[in-house]
Amino acid sequence: MYQDKVLAMILAGGQGKRLYPLTKDRAKPAVPFAGRYRIIDFVLNNFINSGFHKIKVLTQYKSDSLNKHISRGWNLCSSIDQYVDLVPAQMRTDGNWYKGTADAIFQNINQITDEPFSHVCVFGGDHIYKMDIQQMLNYHIQKKADLTISAIAIPIELAGEYGVIEVDEDFRLTGFVEKPKHKPKSIPNDPTKCLVSMGNYIFEPEKLIYQLKKDSLDANSDHDFGKNVIPNMLKDGSKVFVYNFNDNEFDGIKPAEKGYWKDVGSIDSYWQANMDLLSYSPELNLYNPKWPLRTFNYNFPPAKFIWDEQERVGVAKNSLVSEGCIISGGVISGCVLSPMVRINSYSSVVDSILMENVTIGRHSQINRAIIDKNVEIPPYTEIGFNKDEDLKRGFYISPQGVVVVPKGAIIN
Repeated sequence: MYQDKVLAMILAGGQGKRLYPLTKDRAKPAVPFAGRYRIIDFVLNNFINSGFHKIKVLTQYKSDSLNKHISRGWNLCSSIDQYVDLVPAQMRTDGNWYKGTADAIFQNINQITDEPFSHVCVFGGDHIYKMDIQQMLNYHIQKKADLTISAIAIPIELAGEYGVIEVDEDFRLTGFVEKPKHKPKSIPNDPTKCLVSMGNYIFEPEKLIYQLKKDSLDANSDHDFGKNVIPNMLKDGSKVFVYNFNDNEFDGIKPAEKGYWKDVGSIDSYWQANMDLLSYSPELNLYNPKWPLRTFNYNFPPAKFIWDEQERVGVAKNSLVSEGCIISGGVISGCVLSPMVRINSYSSVVDSILMENVTIGRHSQINRAIIDKNVEIPPYTEIGFNKDEDLKRGFYISPQGVVVVPKGAIIN
């Protein structure tokens, strides 16, 4: 199997500043999602489900939470040379942290040269999507490409918000246009769509090594794939092709899932992506046995719903409830609960995300909130109803009014 000769390098060192305060103590790829997963689980599952088992995860920013999650939940069979290895920033070159995406790979170029790999995949670790990466690799081989970039098709009227990739009729890269002010070049045969990079690349190893070394010597470079390396490859005539992610399919895919990709780069987009999971037929299906979503498995008991006495009823409506949760005489509606959450009697939690080990006190009212782990909400507390009061408590409020209670917050 040619997948055994492919190295996957996942860039997981991002700070995720727009997700603050969820990224106050953790890197963006380590932020919980959909109750029991972490954001990085999605790209890891994409590689494993696609048959790729040689994976390096490059970490840097506040990586302790991510390190624990990977080491505990992603143990492959080393006896047959399968691995998900953590690669912390080691300052191998000039004593600096990673200066950009290309520099992160350059500082770990030994990972590429240690074995005779046929291809190198460089993927981001902070997006929510499902992808059969083997199909992208097949496309790369068919095109005899030096580099293949995965891209997502978006409505052309939204092009002004993104960096747009331009291609010819054969989907060979011809140029980039950063946040175009005028109508950019559309996809061949579809004038309503244009292409945006997903930040996922497949390289021929020798081409990648050459370009990284060349870029490292350029004092004016940002050492970034999108800004520097790829434009340089265009200039020197390298064969750079674009893979249309909207054509990707996987076992058990539903029509609504085709082309699903979320950045969840802000509090509002993160909250909305979690809420979208609660619909009857969500775009992201967590329940497809043909495309399993693995993560660290908690040894917690089943969720429990107790009390049915007049107003004291333990109820969950339109919600995801993880293992170890106890809905004890309170009501949740439109919520995503991580493991070991307790909802106490006469309380109400609506349209909210509660992370691990959160306790909601009796008679409390919570609305449109994200409560990070290890927070105990006292009885009779209201969150999400009075902006001034929430700000006085030190909570963050997003542009669309989602209240974020930081990890371990003490609430009086």
